[in-house]
Amino acid sequence: MNTVTTKEFTTGAVTTTRQPSTEHWTKNAAGQKIFMAEKKSVTQPPKGTILLVHGSSMGSQGFDLDIPGDPDASILDWFACRGYDIWRMDFVGYGRSDKPADHLATVAQGVPDLLAVTDYIEQTRKAGPLNLIGFSSGALRAALFAQKHPERVKRLGLDAMVYTGKGSPTLIKRAQKIAEWKSSVTRKIDPEFLLSTMTRDHSETAMESRKKPYIDAILAIETTVPNGTYIDMCENLPVCDPKEIKAPTVILRGQHDGIATDEDLLEFFKLLPNPDKEFVMMPGIAHAAATSKNYLRFYDAAYTFFSRPEVVFKG
Repeated sequence: MNTVTTKEFTTGAVTTTRQPSTEHWTKNAAGQKIFMAEKKSVTQPPKGTILLVHGSSMGSQGFDLDIPGDPDASILDWFACRGYDIWRMDFVGYGRSDKPADHLATVAQGVPDLLAVTDYIEQTRKAGPLNLIGFSSGALRAALFAQKHPERVKRLGLDAMVYTGKGSPTLIKRAQKIAEWKSSVTRKIDPEFLLSTMTRDHSETAMESRKKPYIDAILAIETTVPNGTYIDMCENLPVCDPKEIKAPTVILRGQHDGIATDEDLLEFFKLLPNPDKEFVMMPGIAHAAATSKNYLRFYDAAYTFFSRPEVVFKG
């Protein structure tokens, strides 16, 4: 049974309902087209604006699932119904954005895409600095963007993050196929692979009713994805410097996530210079938090971090 209503100390009982989505397009500095979609807060003015930053193996379409009887399946709807304007975007090489034949879509190549998207949101919505949530290699992209463009990021959420990769069960296994990843710009994705992103670390954490809709939503748009972030995570970590990330930051750590060890992420956390930081251990969650049975622990952790009052004294 899926939970569709949550209680929050700030807003009382809130029920998620399907919200209209507006499509947008922009171009990065290289002239490549980037797809975005926006949902507005049901209450105005919004509490803030959130940008979701996807990972290695799919575009952003899985963030906005439409499952009858399970309105919480859409991350965008959930946050829009709780006071946030929220956007998703597809990096070049993914989803509905341009897909140049030679584009690896590395972590570093995501920075100009994020720059173009945040430019567009500011020009059209005057939203100011954004709250970012990055997922897996999207967390690396979001962290590197916050490092390079601190003026663009209000608060930073890093889900399924990895720092150096030391001791990571997932990356040890992935590195065994590094020659394959480096031999081609893209790799194929299929239902079996996408299911594994929800089950590889623990077979019972994922919500059964979200598995197929999630897989179907992704494969309806793309069946291949770039290899750049896979190569980065096997050979080039670390790709960002926590000492240079000035934004308030929350690390959203799934209990069973094999992409990193606790020790690796705690070292990253220790090096973040801003004292406005949190390390949230999410019990019963593996790599894919939003499709997990305990998804509300993920939603709530991001929501509460983004909703924190500004500090008065900065001693």
